[in-house]
Amino acid sequence: MTKEKFAKTNFPQKLQTSHKENFEDSSEKEENQNYSKFSKEKKFYGTMKEFLKQKYNGPFSATDILIRYNDGKKDGLVLIERKFSPLGLAIPGGIAEKMSYLKNAIKEAKEETGLDIIIDEPSYRPFTVFSDVGDDSRAHISSICYTAQGFGTLKPMADEDAKWAKVFTLEEISGMLKEKNIWAFNRHRKILSIYLVENKFLEEFYKN
Repeated sequence: MTKEKFAKTNFPQKLQTSHKENFEDSSEKEENQNYSKFSKEKKFYGTMKEFLKQKYNGPFSATDILIRYNDGKKDGLVLIERKFSPLGLAIPGGIAEKMSYLKNAIKEAKEETGLDIIIDEPSYRPFTVFSDVGDDSRAHISSICYTAQGFGTLKPMADEDAKWAKVFTLEEISGMLKEKNIWAFNRHRKILSIYLVENKFLEEFYKN
């Protein structure tokens, strides 16, 4: 890396999803306020590493995985119930560690469901990307979600976030999506609604 100065900035450029509409919750007003704040406080750092250590507060990456699976009784998608805050139903996934997003998704699927997965091709093209500022109470999280086929025995690892992992049919999930307060993260409700629309189980996406 060169010695040139790295300007402190939040890079508040509005991102668009690969779908026809932008599903971000963050208001344009909030984005403009953030941009104004960082512009006024502009400071220069010698390296990117120095900036990240002193000032970076997100977004932090996470991988989520929509896992298709048949447990012998049902054919559908795997959902978990979280045993740590934020509580509620969730798609399997977790914070990205020092590895590729694909490897992280495979790791998180194994830990939270016990399943081995094969991520759908093309693997370089995630199913959705969401980065709503207020979606996670712990930090600003950017979610990269993949779809995959699951294999093996459905059983979360004991020391992981999942209290349990179960298969739900798309019809069951369609009804569950109407109850916003049962979900740990609103982005998961949006992701599932997009999947159901694409599979003809919903007529429109949940944008909020």
